[in-house]
Amino acid sequence: MTEETRKTLQTGRKMGAIVGGIFFLIFGIVPGFYFGSYGTLILLSQLMGGPVEPGLITRALVVMGILLGLFCAGAVSLVLGSLAGTAIAYATDAATTAVKGKSMEAKAAVRND
Repeated sequence: MTEETRKTLQTGRKMGAIVGGIFFLIFGIVPGFYFGSYGTLILLSQLMGGPVEPGLITRALVVMGILLGLFCAGAVSLVLGSLAGTAIAYATDAATTAVKGKSMEAKAAVRND
């Protein structure tokens, strides 16, 4: 892998992570809250065998569940954004390499004539 290709892929990966972070801020915070808190309440109700009492420990566990839900949603957004950015950068690099190869062949053909 050439230095230029490596830089292109690294730039695409960073740009994809930034876009993934922006998508998380726009579309991921509310589902992170919802699924984190709902999943924690379902888990607690299954562990306790019935409805959950609104006590201090329950609330603390729900807050930890919300944080876990936000962390998971953010991680998925960043990883998928980085993956998409890397794929786009790889395709762009492949296309520019092909164009550079054809232009060098054309220059060589002109010089030989």
